[in-house]
Amino acid sequence: MKGNFDYTTTARSFAMRFPVLSYVLIQINFWVAAFILLITVNHFNTLSLANSFKLEAPFHYTPMFWSAVIIGVLYGTLLGILDWQLDKSTRRISLGILIVTRSLAYFLVLVLLFAMLRYVLWEGYLLKYVYPEWSTILNDTSWDYALIMIGTFALVMSPVISFINQMNKKFGPGVLLPLLFGKYRQPVEEQRTFMFLDMKSSTAHAETLGHLRYSALVKDCFLDINRVLVKYKGEIYQYVGDEMVIDWLKTPDFQPSLVLDFFFDCQNRFKLRQPYYQDQYGLLPEFKAGVHFGMVTAVEVGSIKREIAYHGDTLNTAARIQSVCREYGVSLLISDSVVNLGLPDRYQVTFLDTLALKGKEKPTSLYSVVPVKA
Repeated sequence: MKGNFDYTTTARSFAMRFPVLSYVLIQINFWVAAFILLITVNHFNTLSLANSFKLEAPFHYTPMFWSAVIIGVLYGTLLGILDWQLDKSTRRISLGILIVTRSLAYFLVLVLLFAMLRYVLWEGYLLKYVYPEWSTILNDTSWDYALIMIGTFALVMSPVISFINQMNKKFGPGVLLPLLFGKYRQPVEEQRTFMFLDMKSSTAHAETLGHLRYSALVKDCFLDINRVLVKYKGEIYQYVGDEMVIDWLKTPDFQPSLVLDFFFDCQNRFKLRQPYYQDQYGLLPEFKAGVHFGMVTAVEVGSIKREIAYHGDTLNTAARIQSVCREYGVSLLISDSVVNLGLPDRYQVTFLDTLALKGKEKPTSLYSVVPVKA
């Protein structure tokens, strides 16, 4: 975690650029390790029994090791693709149905791979060319017991990988390992850019639509914003009602233009989706945002419910900037701290005013930002 390399940012950037590959690699790493653990425990158990009954151990560790690696890679690849597809296409399915669907799919994949291991890899290659002397050792009953053992093991280990996936969804990719190693047990100082993104006219929309349809509107908006955010390396810190708090860690390759590009790309996506929103809700959602850059402390908080919390004046300032967007009649306000990071010429940055914040001696300069028309 030292130097210029930041594991969390790198992992999140990779997951955003290659979402399918990220799903696959998580599953592959887990199941290769899990199956190696299984055959290792089984190997030493076999040695123990062979020694107790004065028998020669019937299996060597090396072929079993490579079989575990191969089946782990194949199983992990198929499950990673399956998980990605299920997460993409079952967002509106209840959790119970999703669990049953996923469990049945996992079982079918396991049976398929076991059949491939037995009839293609083992009998078609290993037994014929590598270990022909084993032809009298393994029979149908042996394979049946192996299927029961592997199936039971996979059934027990599936909740573990499900927990890992849920932690990745809760905290975002690249956070679980730092949490396990205690990175955020003590406060850590980080430089981050925060954007407070809030729906315009939310009160009027809620009154017009009613609570249920308004909640559905917020859900649809957040899904669209999430799809845009994938390209811009941001992290979702919190959802607060109809507001999202998004942040970007300052790293050597951080570009402040990503923050602005993200906001205006969101606007473009909502315009492209206008027919859908007009048909479903009779309106086109619009958002306003305040952006500020500065130092924060990150720390793991809570006992019953744990999360990584950011503390510091940076968040308060960003929230306050967002709250005055309406007063200045603009959708996006940024502070001088963001301007000082350096912004590309494709944006017109205009000074508006200075904002005196409670508890701060130095006022914050506010700037509006709009894309330069070609």
